Amino acid sequence: MREAGSLRGRLLRRLALMLGALLLIASLSSYWNARDAADTAYDRTLLASARAIAGGLYETDGRLKADVPYVALDIFAYDSAGRIFYQVIDPDGKLVSGYDHLPPPPPGTRRTDDYPALARFYDGEYEGVGVRVVSLLQPVSEPRLNGIAEIRVAETDSARERLARGLLADSLWRLALLVVAALVLVWLAVSAALRPLNKLRLAVEERQADDLRPLPEVSVQRELRPLVDALNQFTERLRGLFQRQADFIADASHELRTPLAALKARVELGLREQDPKVWRSTLEEAAQNTDRLTHLANQLLSLARIESGARAIAEGGAERIELGHLARELGMALAPLAHARGIALALEAEDQAWVMGEPTLLNELLCNLVDNALAHTPKGGNVILRVRSPALLEVEDDGSGIPAEERDKVFQRFYRRGAQGGGAGLGLAIVGEICRAHQAEISLHDGDGGGLKVRVSFPPA
Repeated sequence: MREAGSLRGRLLRRLALMLGALLLIASLSSYWNARDAADTAYDRTLLASARAIAGGLYETDGRLKADVPYVALDIFAYDSAGRIFYQVIDPDGKLVSGYDHLPPPPPGTRRTDDYPALARFYDGEYEGVGVRVVSLLQPVSEPRLNGIAEIRVAETDSARERLARGLLADSLWRLALLVVAALVLVWLAVSAALRPLNKLRLAVEERQADDLRPLPEVSVQRELRPLVDALNQFTERLRGLFQRQADFIADASHELRTPLAALKARVELGLREQDPKVWRSTLEEAAQNTDRLTHLANQLLSLARIESGARAIAEGGAERIELGHLARELGMALAPLAHARGIALALEAEDQAWVMGEPTLLNELLCNLVDNALAHTPKGGNVILRVRSPALLEVEDDGSGIPAEERDKVFQRFYRRGAQGGGAGLGLAIVGEICRAHQAEISLHDGDGGGLKVRVSFPPA
């Protein structure tokens, strides 16, 4: 399994990334909030300066004059590093006092509702520098002058920007401390949450190689319980597999030991004789015993192959196979054997029957069923191989059949049926294992002619 890094580290990195994104969003929000707060504070000061200048307006010879008090422009001296500009315009639109070319209010600028004054606030640019401007309309009612004068007071943005940045910096370091504290708390929480996994790891590491007991009952979170249950189920399946292998080895050793000992004893007895006829008889019996041992060894190898085939099917290695085509090929291969025994071998396959399976195992299943039917069918009998849609296979013979009380036992390994049990007792056991690997159902029934009918039902592809 490829190393995927630390779960704790991955969680912290992703959390840090999300918190960093939230910090960026919070920083932008804090900046605009700080700028809005700075605008509110400095707009009030701008309006106060404009009102102070409006208080110094007077009329002389029908012309508007302005006595600009020093306090009107000095009000920014304590908290601003920017510059202040002002402008007084008479009712006729002529400059009375102040700086030329201050930006006028853009068209559509609305009067502020925050203060009881005819004032408009807006942003502009003066001498290449961004400024914040207030335009105050001041009514003038004198004997020789009536109308509306305008006072404009502008301030560069540097003071507001400095205040906004100060508020932003103050917010940022507080948020940064909060993020670091959150990451530390998450680290501690994750470490505490992963402690049961460390207990499980230690419990597994301390076990012997052959210890396949379920994992110990420890307190784990609800999300980890399925993992522990899955490991226990896997361990149980593994223990069952090892047990089947141990039983198989023990049974195979027992089944091979007896015929090998008999073969050796018969050869030794033949070697003591001097009559060539006895030698020939001994060799013929040894050849027959060797054939039976070869057949037994092939069946044992078939059982061993079933496990690998079942794993291939479980891992998605199954193929889409048509049972009728497989049955026809097998029928052609076994037809000479059936003819030599005087048995009629027939195939009934009208519709196609598609299944998902492993070709070698399915061929082994068919071969064992037909071979078992041929072995128990007398000369002149019939063996019928049927394939039906959607995925049904039947093998029927005219033999002696199997009593109902023994039909569950014949799928056990090395089970022999009394005097008729001349084989190794592995044929139907192999068939049962192959059916289990393919999730197929196998059942035994009475044949139409009094023999045995074996029915295998596969899940259709």
